[in-house]
Amino acid sequence: MNISDHPVVSREHWLQARKQHLIREKAFTRQRDQLSAERRALPWVKIDKPYHFQGPEGTLSLGELFGAHSQLVVYHFMFGAGWEEGCKGCSFLADHFDGANQHLAHHDVALVAVSHAPYGEFQAFRRRMGWRFPWVSSAGDDFNQDFGVSLSAEQWAEGVATYNYEPASGDEEELPGLSVFYRNDQGEIFHTYSTYARGLDLLVGAYNVLDLTPKGRNEEQIMGWVRHHDRYQEPSKGKGSSCCCDD
Repeated sequence: MNISDHPVVSREHWLQARKQHLIREKAFTRQRDQLSAERRALPWVKIDKPYHFQGPEGTLSLGELFGAHSQLVVYHFMFGAGWEEGCKGCSFLADHFDGANQHLAHHDVALVAVSHAPYGEFQAFRRRMGWRFPWVSSAGDDFNQDFGVSLSAEQWAEGVATYNYEPASGDEEELPGLSVFYRNDQGEIFHTYSTYARGLDLLVGAYNVLDLTPKGRNEEQIMGWVRHHDRYQEPSKGKGSSCCCDD
């Protein structure tokens, strides 16, 4: 529907339409609650592989990323070796992390970003963005490959690259995602959930606000309008985020 031709009605007609839509909104909320319950009921996989990361104080194990918490959310941030800045779409998501972490830390959840580039290579970008959330490197480790966000040129050439649990298209070697882990009282760690592509929409509070507005997300390409938050005053270069995904 063209926004300039949008119907305009009386308050009474608007209220009738709004009440009808509210019925559907409430049904969607109940469906979302059920889907979330089903997500929590998914089976887990025990993690026995010793993953290692590089942080500000040296090497960290996967268990150490939990801190004092039993739940760990890892955002797979697209920042590859040799990159000067992170993916615009990942940066858009990451702009929401510090606010969330003020609350998640008090509800037994650690939220950590992990990138494939060496730790020192993304520190200047982190300072530029002003972020405070934990962000570590998986350089030299299989973590990114095992959780489906780093694909090699060989995988693409052989036609065996997969992303979001299906054959991948394109040639990106770094892709976005999110993985969730649980640590029990015995220190055992379990992989409970991972999501990719449009499954990451849930992390973007700004999208939820846009979905309430007359123009909505108003984008021809997913996240195509997004820039690093310090670059909105610069002329557009015409290319959208490199981590836009359709499904």
